[in-house]
Amino acid sequence: MLETMLRQRPELSPEQIRDLIDEKKRKVGAGYLTDQGALFLVAADLGISFDNVPKVQAGLKDIYVGAKDVTVTGRIMNIYPVHTFTKRDSNEQAATRTIVVYDKDARVKVKLWDKQVNLPDEMGLQAGDIIKIIKGYVRSGLDGKPVINLGSYSAIETVRGDDPAIPSIDSLNSTIDTITGPQDSAVITGTISANPRLSEFVNARGEASKSLQMQVSNDAGTRTLRAVIWNVDETRLPKVFKTGAKVRMIGVKVKQGNPQYGNGDFEIHGDEGTILQFSNSQEDVEVMPLRIVSVGEETGRGSFLCLAADRAGRTFVLTVDNSLASSDQLSAGAMIECVPSRIFGNSVVLSKDDSYIRVTDDDASFPKLTKFEKKIKDIQVSQDPCIVEAIVLQVPETADVTTKMGETVPVTSTLLGDDTGEIRLVGWRNQSASVNKLSVGDRVRLAGVTTGAGREGKAELTLRPYSSVTRLS
Repeated sequence: MLETMLRQRPELSPEQIRDLIDEKKRKVGAGYLTDQGALFLVAADLGISFDNVPKVQAGLKDIYVGAKDVTVTGRIMNIYPVHTFTKRDSNEQAATRTIVVYDKDARVKVKLWDKQVNLPDEMGLQAGDIIKIIKGYVRSGLDGKPVINLGSYSAIETVRGDDPAIPSIDSLNSTIDTITGPQDSAVITGTISANPRLSEFVNARGEASKSLQMQVSNDAGTRTLRAVIWNVDETRLPKVFKTGAKVRMIGVKVKQGNPQYGNGDFEIHGDEGTILQFSNSQEDVEVMPLRIVSVGEETGRGSFLCLAADRAGRTFVLTVDNSLASSDQLSAGAMIECVPSRIFGNSVVLSKDDSYIRVTDDDASFPKLTKFEKKIKDIQVSQDPCIVEAIVLQVPETADVTTKMGETVPVTSTLLGDDTGEIRLVGWRNQSASVNKLSVGDRVRLAGVTTGAGREGKAELTLRPYSSVTRLS
């Protein structure tokens, strides 16, 4: 290529071209251009054509913004779902889809448009497949990094057999112990060490979405990292996965954690393209017999919360659709049978589409509610829910508290007592109102409360959305 440039522009010396290459790399930004990539841009500035120069097969590290007719080979790490949007200039509907590919040197996004978005499904592509991308063109992504786009003359071909020069996904696997710094497009395996949960949020496109949040630990349980998969597709999750299950996350980022929200260790973040592989998971949900411990509040989304226990005394938080049962039909101590839609750790979802619930006769093999009852002197800091009967000793006090997330919420507290001691009761957010309704001298039964460390490190009771407060006569 240098020889071609010198033939077409004999007034230039190799040293001058070298200077032009360095200047182009400085202007574009470090890390985005190889010398060859910069040479293409310099040639374009000088009006020099390489049409008659034999093309060299490039690796992913060699692509650069502005390149055309790019042909590269890579292994698929992630295939994102189709995203539709409205074009600003024409108000027309358009569709796009992203594939992440990698080789031994780099990882690059490949953008499919309109009719091409169905190619991964039509070709049966999946993570680990090696593909050849033919005649793509390169544009800058939102982060400034090069993205290969497929135009009308572009194509994707599958490569038969394996290429030992491109690392397998298994060979990229990291464990919780080996994470020492930020990473992109990482493959990480760990053990789910705390109850996973789904949370609702509004994503950057203004759409209602959900995130899967987990605590993932090493085998010894000595190191735990927070993991969040944003814009998660529930249909791609197993119906059942519990604490202790192994999970492999393919295509995630490792970021430095914020000490304000956790222990300051690294955090794992994924998105809708992240592949989750679970061990010890099952697709078929069996009938669950349970005893109701408490009936809590409405969620505001057509369902209400309950706390229930299985035969071994393990507790589960139930989200019950109002079409399956009402909160009046279920009462503390009642036996039920249910087929859940999903079980995430100790969170059980009963939706109207694929669940049922019915009240059954009492089963003596199940623990009675007395198993959860505690006197105040026996209460210790624990997330295990309990049942407490006590008398309200103080007028409830309410204060506005700013959380770590910057949210201002009401918090109401009061003092309870029984014949063994006294303890503080606290209600946050919606539960604040339940505490505020109490009066001095009320005898109450609290079901499904947990115990945390409060003032001066002393244990205090906390109402949960699944807790119930009953005045006793």
